[in-house]
Amino acid sequence: MSGFRSHFDHTGGVDFDAAGETLITAETVAEMEELASRYPQKRSALLPMLHLAQSVEGRITPAAIEICARVSGLSPAEVNGVATFYTMYKRKPMGKHHIGVCTTSLCAILGGDEIAAALHEHLGIGNDETTEDGAITLEHIECNAACDYAPVVMVNWEFFDTMTPRKAVELVEKLRHDEVVVSPRGATITSWREAERVLAGFPDGRADEGPAAGPQSLLGLKIAERNGWQAPDPADLPGAAPEEEGK
Repeated sequence: MSGFRSHFDHTGGVDFDAAGETLITAETVAEMEELASRYPQKRSALLPMLHLAQSVEGRITPAAIEICARVSGLSPAEVNGVATFYTMYKRKPMGKHHIGVCTTSLCAILGGDEIAAALHEHLGIGNDETTEDGAITLEHIECNAACDYAPVVMVNWEFFDTMTPRKAVELVEKLRHDEVVVSPRGATITSWREAERVLAGFPDGRADEGPAAGPQSLLGLKIAERNGWQAPDPADLPGAAPEEEGK
């Protein structure tokens, strides 16, 4: 391993491990190669490869960058650029569970900032930090596209809707004590690493566990059905190209 080193540690760049040790095995590399085979160009598999690396290492390590570069046919610098650009790729060791509190406009107005503050105080950690017991990593995150259930908290990318500071504290305590926790619109919570493996493209068989949409999300559809509304046929819109004869 040639290794990466950031000379600007405060920026959160990928850290340097002089030993070059890695938990990525030949089996993991084979899975990365299988991911690459799903695409016309190997480089297109880089994002799922990085998620797979995180599922094994708990973050993006210099060794993971080197291995992903080799499998994808990219340079380590190109892989490093991607890994440090997207916020879902973590450069510091993650806790067993990732708690993401949405603090974008609507969630913030409806209590997201108060939820984040309550969790910071309760857990005794700052943003993007992990508890000493390694159970929880807490992060302010941007819009989760779940505004109809604001304020929203995510656990390992599963939704927890209409949260309050009290409910959020109760949630993290259940997770810390390894109690069974189920998303109201998703699957039973496992761990961040297991969720990362799913994001990499290796299903865990729980995709259909729990409802995908709730009453708020379906309200517009029900109103349309009640009133007999439906989207116009594209062929009837002004300027629509006439259908070719014989089709």
